[in-house]
Amino acid sequence: MSDNEDFNQENSKATPEEGAESTQDSAQNGTAGRSLEAELEEARQKYLYLLSEFETYKRRMAKERLELFRNAGKDLVVELLPVLDDFERGLEVMGKSSDVVSIRDGVDLVYQKFKSILTQKGLQPIEAVGSDFDVEKHEAISQMPAPSPEQANKVLAEVEKGYMLNEQVLRFSKVIVGS
Repeated sequence: MSDNEDFNQENSKATPEEGAESTQDSAQNGTAGRSLEAELEEARQKYLYLLSEFETYKRRMAKERLELFRNAGKDLVVELLPVLDDFERGLEVMGKSSDVVSIRDGVDLVYQKFKSILTQKGLQPIEAVGSDFDVEKHEAISQMPAPSPEQANKVLAEVEKGYMLNEQVLRFSKVIVGS
């Protein structure tokens, strides 16, 4: 036999083995391909599930935020209801009574109760008269000559009281400033 014939015989012998190996490789590739496709489909399903969960979370948070804003003043209103009741009782008594002193005392009690509730919620009046004019707290609505040089650029009178809520100006004090 010649070298070519030996080579051909070896190749023909090797070919069935290689064919079996290639069949096994293609079977493994087919199995691996199906396995990868299954993993990909599983990953897609997980992604869709998580996306759905996230969308549900966003809707729930938006709804809760809306409810929070809608009911933000609920606590304050609940605490102010007794003051409203006191005013209603006071109005009834005013219609029947002629004792001005007791009516004034009753109104003063309701005022103190109302003021106490607002103070508990963080409301503080801005002290203005006699203090230096501060553009962060005061709104000058007029100027007048200062009675003395020490009162220049000081608040001489307060036309409307200002308030701060938790260290933030809620309403500026309207004041008259000495010049």
